[in-house]
Formats: sequence, structure tokens, C-alpha cells
Amino acid sequence: MMLSEYEWQAVELSLKVSSLAVICSLPLGILMAWILVRCNFPGKSLLDSIIHLPLVLPPVVVGYLLLIAMGRRGFIGEWLYNWFGFSFSFSFSWRGAALASAVVAFPLMVRAIRMSLEAVDTRLEQAARTLGANPWRVFFTITLPLSLPGVIVGVVLAFARSLGEFGATITFVSNIPGETRTIPLAMYTLIETPGAEAAAARLCVIAIVLALAALMVSEWLARWGRKRMGL
Repeated sequence: MMLSEYEWQAVELSLKVSSLAVICSLPLGILMAWILVRCNFPGKSLLDSIIHLPLVLPPVVVGYLLLIAMGRRGFIGEWLYNWFGFSFSFSFSWRGAALASAVVAFPLMVRAIRMSLEAVDTRLEQAARTLGANPWRVFFTITLPLSLPGVIVGVVLAFARSLGEFGATITFVSNIPGETRTIPLAMYTLIETPGAEAAAARLCVIAIVLALAALMVSEWLARWGRKRMGL
């Protein structure tokens, strides 16, 4: 299957955007999952609901909220520019596409990590603390290694979801060739272009293969994690 430069450009941009979205959101995803599992505080249910809100909101709404918040004249984007002199804007750039993908995929990542953290035996953490280990050492030597399968599953699922992101991306960063036109946006353009059915079909096959591979890896890792935990 030979791809044109236009198609390769969309594939490469999708992989770049999805990878950046996952890498940048992973530390926050681990933190939020840990807070939801290990901490009790007023408003915990509200925080949980806010984290999972992108799962139920229309992606266009997510994109619109990002536009009014992180755009060049958004209340956060303008503040960043005025106070820190950031010369770039998230809107209408591949960085914005990565941000949109990260926000939409974030709940899937947190959910997978949270389920893995809940399976960790807290008695192991307590034993480490009684032996003099500080909370940071307990987390990095016991909690995180035991929950690693869930972290990997969360990364894979978030990556797969980022590859398929369309609504929030096109609302926030538009459909710019070579800058924000990922696989879904490229397919949307090709579908509306007369005589481009073959190119759209090729991108469709690539999207299916990438998504299927990610889901199969995720399932395999989930089984490996359960076996590792003795479940």
C-alpha cells in the first residue's frame, strides 16, 4: 500500500501529537490516580467527576473550552503570554492538537492507573514506612512498580484515543495541512474531496490497524498485570 506525501504527513503528525499528548499528561495522570485512591477529602467526588468529564462531553465542547482558555486571547493563554512572554500559542498549532488529544484521552489514562493502584496491597506500603522509608521512596520503590502494568495500559489506551481525536482538535486548532491535520482530519478532508476515496480508504485502514494494535497490546498487558499480581 503506497501512501502519498499528504497521507504520510498526516500519519507522522498523528504519531507525533499522540506521543507528546501521552508523555506530557502521564505524570499528572499518575498523580490524579494516586490522589483518588489514597486520599480522602471534601470534594473528592467532584474532582473525580471533573477528571472524567471529557468522556461524556461532546468533543466540540472540549475544543471550545480549550479555545477560550488556551487561545492567544484566552484567559489562560493571554496570561501566560503577558507574564512569561511565551511567544507561541496553543491554538492553530500542533501543540494545541497535542493538548486537545491529552485532555480527551486523560480520563482513560487515569482510570487504568487508578484500577491498578487499587489492587496494590497497602500493607506492603505500611511495612516499608515502619522500616523507615519516606513516602517518596515508598511510592517509587513499591507503589509505582506494583502498579506499572496499569500505567502501561493507561498509556496505550490514551495513545489510541489520541490517534482518533477529531472534534476537540478541529474546534481548537482548525484543520491546517502539515500543522494540525492528523489522520481523522485528513480523512474528513479527503471524504469531501471528489476522487479522493482511495486515499481516504488507505488512511481508514491505517487508523484501524493502529487502533487494533493498541487495544490488543492493552489487553495483553492487562492479562500480564493480573498474572503478576496473582489475580
